[in-house]
Amino acid sequence: MQDSNTATGQRRGFIRRVGFGRQCVLQLAIFAFTSLGFAQVSQAGMISSADARQIEQHASRSATIEAFLSRSDVAAELTRFGVSPEVVLARVDSLSDAEVAALQGRIDEQTAGGDALAVIGVVFLVLLILEVVGVTDIFKSI
Repeated sequence: MQDSNTATGQRRGFIRRVGFGRQCVLQLAIFAFTSLGFAQVSQAGMISSADARQIEQHASRSATIEAFLSRSDVAAELTRFGVSPEVVLARVDSLSDAEVAALQGRIDEQTAGGDALAVIGVVFLVLLILEVVGVTDIFKSI
């Protein structure tokens, strides 16, 4: 009778081990099939010279604009208008290539020293005052 009990116990242990193995395989299969949806696909391709040049131009134009916006006088003027310089820099990053080119062109059009006519007028006024005072004789030779 003991032999039949041990045989029954061995069968139960064998069934438990087989059941545990099947359960592991089933869980592994479920995990594998659910993780298939998370697979990432990457693609690589050649970049043409024109595309590379356009990317480089966009980067250099953006750097020029960011350098302009990071100046203290420009940042103070933006703050005076109630705009945070960080917000402006974030918006510049989201501009298209054409918008960045237009903005950089407008920055380049700005004169560095102000209005050239005003500078010439100030120089003329200084020379006139020096002539009246008698320090120079510039206008007598003309």
